[in-house]
Amino acid sequence: MGISYIASGSLAQGTDTITPAYPAGVVAGQLGVLQVVSAHPDEATPSTPNGWTRVGTFSGGGGTFGLNTGARRLTWFVRELGGSDAQPTVSIPSATGSAIGGRISVLSRSTGVGWLWSASFGEDTSSGTGFSAACSSTVTFRPGDFCLLGYGWNTQTASTSARAAAASGITFNTATSHLGDAITSGDGARLTMAESSVTSGTAAATPTVTATLTAAATGVGGVLRLREDVPKGVITATPQTVFPPRNIVSVTEMLAGDVVSATLYRETDAAGLVELRASSAVDVTGEDALVRVDGEQPFGVEVAYAARLVDSLGDESLIFSGPITSTVDSDVISDAVRGVGSIAFIEDWPDFKRTRDATTMNVGGRYVTVGRPRSKAQSTITVSVDTNADRDALDQVLNGLTEGVLLIRKQVTNSRVDGYMALIDDDEKPDWQTEHTEWDLNVAESEAWPDSLEAAGFTLADLADNFTTLQDLADFFAGGTLLDVALYDFGG
Repeated sequence: MGISYIASGSLAQGTDTITPAYPAGVVAGQLGVLQVVSAHPDEATPSTPNGWTRVGTFSGGGGTFGLNTGARRLTWFVRELGGSDAQPTVSIPSATGSAIGGRISVLSRSTGVGWLWSASFGEDTSSGTGFSAACSSTVTFRPGDFCLLGYGWNTQTASTSARAAAASGITFNTATSHLGDAITSGDGARLTMAESSVTSGTAAATPTVTATLTAAATGVGGVLRLREDVPKGVITATPQTVFPPRNIVSVTEMLAGDVVSATLYRETDAAGLVELRASSAVDVTGEDALVRVDGEQPFGVEVAYAARLVDSLGDESLIFSGPITSTVDSDVISDAVRGVGSIAFIEDWPDFKRTRDATTMNVGGRYVTVGRPRSKAQSTITVSVDTNADRDALDQVLNGLTEGVLLIRKQVTNSRVDGYMALIDDDEKPDWQTEHTEWDLNVAESEAWPDSLEAAGFTLADLADNFTTLQDLADFFAGGTLLDVALYDFGG
């Protein structure tokens, strides 16, 4: 259970470039950790190999650079392995005395969907055999965390014992050593690595790494904390069978993940991740569920939903729902905050008129124009409906627009059409021989409704359509919770 050390590849070293090898038996899903120790008169940072992520790097130890003296740099790179990965190449600029060495260690996990990591580094500038490096940044620790203790010294022959980590409020297991290599290229260095884990304590703390050396040295040390990325909740997106279509997005089981903040998103191929209404960094401390309604999704294309969940120690998890495609038989004008909408066929949209408050002056025979920024577009859109019921629905939408703003969407999403419009005035033109009605809408481009306003999940009309009395409503959801009401498909 948890994270386990598997093996390490052999040491690769040189004066400027290395290509470390993987240990045998690497399989997909394991984590490769490339520890690099380097020496350079300018304390140069090693390049990041293709497909790897640099977790952190730190140079220290003090003194004048030279053979077994001066600063050394410790760098960690990580990569989730695919099973047939190319060997990474890492380099530093070539210089007098430069040296670089690295080894790849492989770790496995028993659960989770990925890896989480955090690192902190420090230095010891007092030459001696008792090494102690107080790190400079905090790391969140909790029981079960796997920790790599990394060291880079300027003395090649300084082998070690009693490697350890300490942090206020945290208890670490006795460290087990895995690597101890002399880098003999250039002015040399020493690469050492051990593993430990957290047995008790939960806190954001600044660690200190220590060791006992067989020869006096200075250098750097660090802690690389690793954790399985276990989903901190479950996200579900469900379409409601109502008009206009809207999707109920719920995140549950957050208490088990100690989630304190949640942000919900809609994802499409065209726009990527876009925050849902009233869903940015919602404080969910002590809550097990969060429900939001998406009544602004594009039609005719797949959308999925995502939740970024942050726990009490600041660790994040991004989870995704399955895809949903909302289909309609017409264009739609709606008010998502009120949860109402209407069929509205777009008949004519001739232009986008924009104005600019400007003054032109003749100065010495040259025209000089001074003005304000160009306005948003203003248009007259002609839409139509074919039944009295649709006419009444459109009238209801226009009569009570939240903040005077409507959302217009094509039957199949079109970026030139889909958007928010402020209604200036409207002109209804009925055909007295049929139920067909045309409507001229004088509108101006607008921002969406304020994000503080949630989209309606159900309306009073939905309740009236499904239940005759409040007692009927109470009886139907007897023994349930408000979450059951929020997730109920009132159009079903």
